[in-house]
Amino acid sequence: MPLSFVSIRSIAARLFLTAAAMSSVVLIVASILLTAYYRSEAEEVFERRLDVYLRAIVADVSESGQEGRTGPGQLGDPQFELPGSGWYWQITRLDDKSHDIKASRSLFANTLPKLSDLGVAAEVGGFRRGYGPGPDGRRLRIVERVIDVGDVGIYLVQVAGSGEEMEEQIARFRFALVVAFAALAIALAIGAAFQVRFGLRPLRQLQRELATIRGGERERIMDAYPSEVAPLAEELNLLISANRDILERARTQVGNLAHALKTPLSVIVNEADSAPGQLAGKVQEQAQIMRDQISFYLDRARAAARGGALGAATQIAPSIEALLRAFSKIYGDKGVIFSGGADPRLRFLGERQDLEEMIGNLLDNAGKWAKSQVTIDVSAETDGAARPTLRIAISDDGPGLAPHLRAAATQRGRRLDETKPGSGLGLSIVVDLAAAYGGSLQLDDSPSGGLHAELRLPGF
Repeated sequence: MPLSFVSIRSIAARLFLTAAAMSSVVLIVASILLTAYYRSEAEEVFERRLDVYLRAIVADVSESGQEGRTGPGQLGDPQFELPGSGWYWQITRLDDKSHDIKASRSLFANTLPKLSDLGVAAEVGGFRRGYGPGPDGRRLRIVERVIDVGDVGIYLVQVAGSGEEMEEQIARFRFALVVAFAALAIALAIGAAFQVRFGLRPLRQLQRELATIRGGERERIMDAYPSEVAPLAEELNLLISANRDILERARTQVGNLAHALKTPLSVIVNEADSAPGQLAGKVQEQAQIMRDQISFYLDRARAAARGGALGAATQIAPSIEALLRAFSKIYGDKGVIFSGGADPRLRFLGERQDLEEMIGNLLDNAGKWAKSQVTIDVSAETDGAARPTLRIAISDDGPGLAPHLRAAATQRGRRLDETKPGSGLGLSIVVDLAAAYGGSLQLDDSPSGGLHAELRLPGF
């Protein structure tokens, strides 16, 4: 059974969506934390790189005492030679009114702003760190330090670098992280779907077993199940057994009631037979009505009990074939042809005798009124339901039945034409039996001009 995520009421959908949501949250939080950590590490590496360049220049100025000899040749980075590269150094003499400046070639006659002028406070050791505008307007990270070389002078040493390279590295890391986490999310989704399908397999197996029990192929759940599902399977077995016990007791009580009522009625009839007079005749008449009523409703009670039984299923095709052969002989002298059939795979969820009684009454009614032909057609309709609905259609080419008389025709004991044989119970029996199984009977016009009776019953 494929996974279906259409409805949130589905357990598979809930499990999958929960796993997907939790995985998404974990991946998003992890990507944010990893990106933040990588940015922190990249900024620390960038700061250490600036500090190394600054300390190298400070050491060179302190040792040589000549700022003019301090240059990028000692830094070993060609970016300080490229104009506008974003990497700059600058040495400014502070104790001289001329404020001589020595700078890297990359500054190209430009100067770096002083962090002290930008309001950046000094750290321990005279260091200042901050951001300032570069020659081309780019935002630079600047570190600077004031050193006193004694009689040689006081100098402000500055090193600046552009964070673009660092941002590019972070962007590349973020892209690689997104690609990796997207692939991981897809793998997790596939894994979650497989896990849900594998985890719910015992429930699907239990559903199939219940279907076989409902179809009459088994009497109880037999397969072994995991510890989480095994109690449910055992409870279902107990429920099925209890259902059978209740129905069996109901059938027994119905039979006992039938015998208990028939004996007093027989006594009443016998006494009425031996007593002459009008009263005796009336008693006999009413006793016979009571017998008919008792037989009718006891039969319906038995049918209702059978209709609620689990595991009752009847193949339709053999019953229809037998009924068609029987009625072809009964109405053979009249020249009525009975034709049709059913798919051998179709089954009725109920007792065989009830199915044959319903179809037999409809065929008998059609045979009485047909001129030459009676057809029966059986099909199954699903309509999205878990179980199919059997559609048993019986049509004749007789005079038909007016719409306003159709409801009366299904009433018990109602005969619309006294010239035809019968008791008027046939269609009412079909209606009651069909209702006991949750089905229905509908009368309509036949394409051949007669009556079209459509019986709907639960199928399998």
